[in-house]
Amino acid sequence: MPPNAQGAPWVRTRLRTAPVSTVAFGVLVLVTAFLAAVLPRAVEAYETEGLREALATASPESTVLELKAPQPGLELPDPARADAVRPEALAAVDGRARALLPAPLRADPAESAYGVRTGKSLEALDASLPRPDGLPPKFTLLAQSQAAGHATVREGRLPAAGTPVTVDTRVVEGAVTTETARTLRLRAGSTLTLAGFPDGPLTVRITGILQPRHPQRSHWSAEPVLRTPALASTGSRPPLYYWEAGVLLAPGAAPALLGGQGEPEKYWRFAPATGRLTAGDISALVGAAASLEDGPGLVRMHQVAGPTAQLSTGLEQVVGSYTDNRDAITPVVAVAAFGIAAVAVGVLVMSAGVAAARRAAELALLRARGGSLRGIAGRLLAETAVPAVPAAACGLLLAVLVVDEARPLPAVLGAGAVALLACAALPARAVVAHRRPRAHQERDDLAEARPGGRRTVAELTVLVLAAGSVAALRRRGTDGAGDLLVSAAPVLVGLVAALLLVRLYPLPLRWAAGPAGRLRGVVGFLSLARAARSPAAVATLPLLALLTALTTAAFGGSVLAGVADTRDRAALLETGADARIDTTDGTPLPAGLARTVRDGAGVRQVTAVGFEFASERASDETRSLTVVGVEPETYAELARQMGLGGFAADRLGSGGGVLDAVASPEVAERLGRAPRRIVTDGAAVTVRITAVRPRTPAVPEGEFLLVDAAGLKGSGGPTTLLAAGAGLDAKALRTAVRGAGSNLSVTLRAEERAALSDSPLQAGAERIYGWAVLAGAGYAVLALVLGLLRSAPERAALLARLRTLGLTTRQGRHLLGLEALPLALLAAGGGMAVGWATVGVLAPGIDLDRLAVAGSSDATAPQGAVLRADLWSLALPAAGAVLLAGAVAVAQAWWAGRLTPITHLRTGDMR
Repeated sequence: MPPNAQGAPWVRTRLRTAPVSTVAFGVLVLVTAFLAAVLPRAVEAYETEGLREALATASPESTVLELKAPQPGLELPDPARADAVRPEALAAVDGRARALLPAPLRADPAESAYGVRTGKSLEALDASLPRPDGLPPKFTLLAQSQAAGHATVREGRLPAAGTPVTVDTRVVEGAVTTETARTLRLRAGSTLTLAGFPDGPLTVRITGILQPRHPQRSHWSAEPVLRTPALASTGSRPPLYYWEAGVLLAPGAAPALLGGQGEPEKYWRFAPATGRLTAGDISALVGAAASLEDGPGLVRMHQVAGPTAQLSTGLEQVVGSYTDNRDAITPVVAVAAFGIAAVAVGVLVMSAGVAAARRAAELALLRARGGSLRGIAGRLLAETAVPAVPAAACGLLLAVLVVDEARPLPAVLGAGAVALLACAALPARAVVAHRRPRAHQERDDLAEARPGGRRTVAELTVLVLAAGSVAALRRRGTDGAGDLLVSAAPVLVGLVAALLLVRLYPLPLRWAAGPAGRLRGVVGFLSLARAARSPAAVATLPLLALLTALTTAAFGGSVLAGVADTRDRAALLETGADARIDTTDGTPLPAGLARTVRDGAGVRQVTAVGFEFASERASDETRSLTVVGVEPETYAELARQMGLGGFAADRLGSGGGVLDAVASPEVAERLGRAPRRIVTDGAAVTVRITAVRPRTPAVPEGEFLLVDAAGLKGSGGPTTLLAAGAGLDAKALRTAVRGAGSNLSVTLRAEERAALSDSPLQAGAERIYGWAVLAGAGYAVLALVLGLLRSAPERAALLARLRTLGLTTRQGRHLLGLEALPLALLAAGGGMAVGWATVGVLAPGIDLDRLAVAGSSDATAPQGAVLRADLWSLALPAAGAVLLAGAVAVAQAWWAGRLTPITHLRTGDMR
């Protein structure tokens, strides 16, 4: 070649020679980079959504930031004191204080308010007001801002301060909500006479009845009595009750509160704006709240609201509760992340192995002709970087488009790691395989391969790590947030099992080859011999990837199945049946309601139950024992259908004045099995416990005593209906119940089940596990295909040679299918066994309560969420792997049969 002449560019030439494999490699990198980038973004997205929902659903009393300052000092003249509480002065402080809120705290102007309130409620002197126990009601007076924008006037008008109100003013205008007016029998034009003023009571003239537009938001609910009156207790024994309510005054009427003994105080309430908060703001949010309560933030507030001002909020407790739930769920989700990451790494390495094997002769020739390892590795790095880097960038962009509102750095790091691995895998494999020039290719099949010392040390290291992770997980569970070793336990267990199976893989093939050689045909013996002499890389890497993928799929599927079962059980424990109808006031059910419900669509069984309360001894003053009167036949049948303490109907018989009963364990322990006399609301009865059940449909949680309702004297009748039916028509059932009376409530098991998965944290974690199962299955398929493609040219050449010796097309298909079968069967059987063992070993350390049940509580899920091996999650991926291996082998045999044998029988071909 002339000195100035240049050859064809290496990268362009190599990529053009194998366009299909280049595109396939780029697609693999794109999908893997997308998964690596979208996973942290999806986790952060559902954590952000969970944080916002936790703040939005918490009571405004807990989330609002309330800055309070006492009334102006008595040493000031009355006009100065009145000016300090007028709307203009309070608005100025509000603006300056809002600007001092530290990031990421921001106030929602629409729901924030300021004003003056009485710290001590004032007693009403009006005899016309309701008095439950003879005690007069008490009122909290609030001169609060922005009332016009948060209420609709139903009657009258908004209160106003027509003339300048002073400290000595004793007549002001006020307004109450519709609930306050209905409860305390007020209307526009009513007057309230309030004690607590030295020179005569304060008269509040009610000018309007208001309907709150958003009663659950901060403006109305930060001070609950302003929206809804409540019964308060004196704390005496027995307690006496009185009404506590709120009255809204005009903002300009605030000076009138300074002349009484209601301990008036100025306040500024800042409702936090949650629209821009993210999961990454949690630490800063808690720190900002702590600073405002007792830190530098409070010092700055003193500069605008006075040196005695105090700020209080329950925001830290709300965020802390959310953080506890998040920290309990995160390690469980990390298990899925580790599994899919391990499988993805294995498949990327396998793809590099396939490329290295395909070009082994080329690279060996380059080394023999003086090519340096650095030069070869650099060219291979450039080759792989051309498709890998743009593909990883596209995967990152796709992840950003799919999931928004998340920090970019974790996604960039994930996609970058995938690009780096994809670029470096092929050069690294080539450097290791060709670190010294070779005249010919040595045998590397399983029959000749002998594990070296380095491999043994590496496998023992993995074994020690797996044992340590399993021990740590079983000992302390997933409570240690951020403990990567514990989260990697399922992957390490699968990896150890895969390494063990790789060592044992040749043995059964050698044992089976002997009997197969004595058969008449050659297909069986050849297939086993070929499988035993397959290259070590062809058997090892696919088996590792397959076992890890199947273990991840089995573990993830078992988690999802355990979550679903726990939610079903929790919903059943909430209702006791598929539908539960109760009277809200404890009165008997309307006549004919049971027949109406029984005739409804999808209802299979209906039974009515009544509740009585009894004392276990005649001398007991309190009646704490729950006695349930049932109809034996229908109730026993429903209990069996629901799986809640089923029993034979004859267990509730009667005879000789004694009622047979079914009791909870606690009640049975106290009453014993001998006849026992108890005193109910109607009369005294004698009961004898004939069976003990931990729970029953009428009382899913708690103590109970079931008896035949016909034997209860003086019973008021049933108060609850329990219905069973898989296809209940909820709308028709509610319509029928609504027509029977207004004091009936309907609770459906299906609705309770749906409510348990409403939490964004739980729904997001469940989606992550679903993706992990699907991705694990997909990568398992890809690992199997790559393993078969690795040896495809060699098998095609063998099939061509055997066809020249008389092998039929059908025998060729059988040969390739049987050759691929041992590895697939080993992976499938090993995957099922390892998945089952992994779930069994790790189950004691996996706590799925918070993942399964929103606000996990013992009352909702008494047995907790228990991780159990799911048969379908074990069997389906394994069966799919076997079927796919057979299908790929048959397809290869069919394709090879279409080609002329001369293609594979060229002179000098080393295959």
